[in-house]
Amino acid sequence: MKANVFCLGLGYSAAAYIGGFGERIGRVSGTVRSEAKRQALAARGIDAFVFDGQPHPGVTEAIRAADAILVSAPPAELAATTAAMLAPGQTPAVVYLSSLSVYGDHGGAEIDEDAALKATSVRGRERIAAEEAWRQFGRASGCPVAILRLAGIYGPGRNALITVAKGEARRIVKPGQVFNRIHVADIAQAIAAAFERRADGVFNGADDEPAPPQDVIAYAANLLGVPPPPEMPFEEAKRTMSPMARSFYAESKRALNRRLKTGLGVTLRYPTYREGLDALFAARDHESSGEPSA
Repeated sequence: MKANVFCLGLGYSAAAYIGGFGERIGRVSGTVRSEAKRQALAARGIDAFVFDGQPHPGVTEAIRAADAILVSAPPAELAATTAAMLAPGQTPAVVYLSSLSVYGDHGGAEIDEDAALKATSVRGRERIAAEEAWRQFGRASGCPVAILRLAGIYGPGRNALITVAKGEARRIVKPGQVFNRIHVADIAQAIAAAFERRADGVFNGADDEPAPPQDVIAYAANLLGVPPPPEMPFEEAKRTMSPMARSFYAESKRALNRRLKTGLGVTLRYPTYREGLDALFAARDHESSGEPSA
């Protein structure tokens, strides 16, 4: 039986899940921030609602019809709002997309889901609050709540090949700096597995190889057959970095993903950035030649 899925935040990862596992989904509905986005999704047969977190009849009706709820919007208050809209006795499976930023900086050490949460960034602290709100939601409602703590997300339309090709990439070097990534197709796999298993608990959504960011840029440049941008010391680069970019470089850790594999049964399609960029480069070649990509 196909599940009806409601998405609190119809964004990049939700779109990958819907596109990759549409045969397992019945009705798809969710929330967006703008009327233009709502209309674009309506043209694809997706019921979307412009939603500001306040009571909304259409959202309530859609949530009450849902077997599964995917949450990618960060505000912690959404957990209580959602609880108020459930029908009596309704226990949909919930997946909340969190972030590895909840761990903060661990000096490049390996960490699993039991590691201390030492977030210093505003983004990380907000994610910690949201995680706890959704745990409380699960305890009060009886719904299983899977929390996926995601690494740096990349995939079609959002990857190093694009920034290198546009001449926008910088090969920033900070000694000892590493972090994980995850291809959006593997996020989609994890979401599907969590829903099907009605999983409850925390899972690191990360690849097998945390790597220095400059290595990813160099690999993308090699695929494109262009010289990589020159190395730039972090101390120089941070003068022109956005606050969010600086927050990424303020944290270094190696997230382990054993629970993703054993608890959810996920086999990563793209275990490192190399397989992911190779596939994106192959798809790029097909697109430029007019051939369909797989």
